[in-house]
Amino acid sequence: MIVVFGSLVCDIVMVTPDLPRPGETVLTDAYQMLPGGKGANQALAAARTGAPVRFVGCRGRDAFGATALGNLEAAGVDLSGVSLSDRPTACASVCVDTAGANQIVVASGANLDVRAQQLDEISIADGDVGLFQMEVPLTENWQAIQSCHDRGGRTILNAAPFAPVPSDVLTCLDVLVVNEVEAAGLAADLDLGDLDEPALARQLADRFGLTAVITLGADGAVAASAGGQLTVTALDIDARDTVGAGDAFVGSFAAAYADGAGLGDCLRHASVAGSLTCLQPGAQDGPPDAAAIAARLNDVTVSQT
Repeated sequence: MIVVFGSLVCDIVMVTPDLPRPGETVLTDAYQMLPGGKGANQALAAARTGAPVRFVGCRGRDAFGATALGNLEAAGVDLSGVSLSDRPTACASVCVDTAGANQIVVASGANLDVRAQQLDEISIADGDVGLFQMEVPLTENWQAIQSCHDRGGRTILNAAPFAPVPSDVLTCLDVLVVNEVEAAGLAADLDLGDLDEPALARQLADRFGLTAVITLGADGAVAASAGGQLTVTALDIDARDTVGAGDAFVGSFAAAYADGAGLGDCLRHASVAGSLTCLQPGAQDGPPDAAAIAARLNDVTVSQT
């Protein structure tokens, strides 16, 4: 079982010829309401591979909550861990111009009421995987990671959006996943110096006794663990939309990890899923199912460095 502790968001997306300037109103002909949130995105990506997933989070008592949960429900995710909040469901106003530039405002809403105590009502067996991000209150996140670790669960943290992660939390992790920007922030916060991604992954793995994965976009990813260091390529594709690719990588990695796959196979599944997600627009329309991932596994290469 994968237990995802994280955020739910309803995105309102509008495409305009130009982004509005301060005090300016810009008209457009339509908008889309799309489910999002890093927690929900990763839960969906894992569930689409066939993994059993339970989601723990918070929604408001409004219609946006149903929109935010719609894809998770359709994918068979267990939503019994979702609590109701008196705050509105988290909402993001996303304005994108025809050149691809964007302005985004996120109202965290009910995500601010996610509590580590919600995990107390969830059965976590030895070997279950707890998957965490950083769009809910960080003190609650750290307590939830500690709780999962203490109860015998394996813990994965995607440190995004980046904020400093306490050393005692890092020592509770089995897997840490960051992109290049987040990796640089972590290195600065931990005073690790100016290291390239492979060296930084090695430093993090050795210092905190975890598996460190750093995603590199179209260049794949690098990972370090006690067993050595690996790199994985990405698929050679014509990317249409990279939104959600990182979440698909993490969710698919978690699914393979929960199934007992070795690090190389986890990276292979994650890289294919992240790449294929770029072929579809939107954070939750792109993550592929198990068959689509399996069909492309031989198109990425894992090598030891």
